[in-house]
Amino acid sequence: MRGKPLIIVGALIAIAAIAGVFVIALNLVSQQGARPKPGTPAPDFTLMLYPGYRAGLPEQIRLSDLRGNVVVMNFWASWCVECAKEADALEAVYRRYKDRGVVFLGVDYLDTEAPALAYLKQYNVTYPNGLDVQQHIARAYRITGVPETFFIDRDGIVREVIVAPLTEAQLTAKIEMLLAE
Repeated sequence: MRGKPLIIVGALIAIAAIAGVFVIALNLVSQQGARPKPGTPAPDFTLMLYPGYRAGLPEQIRLSDLRGNVVVMNFWASWCVECAKEADALEAVYRRYKDRGVVFLGVDYLDTEAPALAYLKQYNVTYPNGLDVQQHIARAYRITGVPETFFIDRDGIVREVIVAPLTEAQLTAKIEMLLAE
């Protein structure tokens, strides 16, 4: 009989500990927030661009430095099969719009430099690209995988987020809409 109260007290302590861990975890998840939604400001960041993939931009670029331009920001990785499906479309549309106030930024996610540079060369990519060191940008944008593309207007507002490979037609339509504003 004397052992029963100890067992009950132990069980209550264990339940309280589990509940405490649950509350802490729930609080951490709620603090993380959600991805930037259309109509909200795009989180600012700094991206160190790969040598040879700067397209006239400085070695290090801040998103806020690009205000006044439409920005097409694409998260990708060299190991991503779906990214390869849209690589040619991104490059073709970039070449068409690069002199019309549209900046493309490739944000390389969970990758290393050698395979990333090989991927960029394989797909003849010429628009600015850089590695998201320690996934700071991916966390700020709460990406769920790759490819993900954010369309940001001239005022730095997220206008659309696409979580899928894009075609030339889709890219063109979204850019034309933003340029018309």
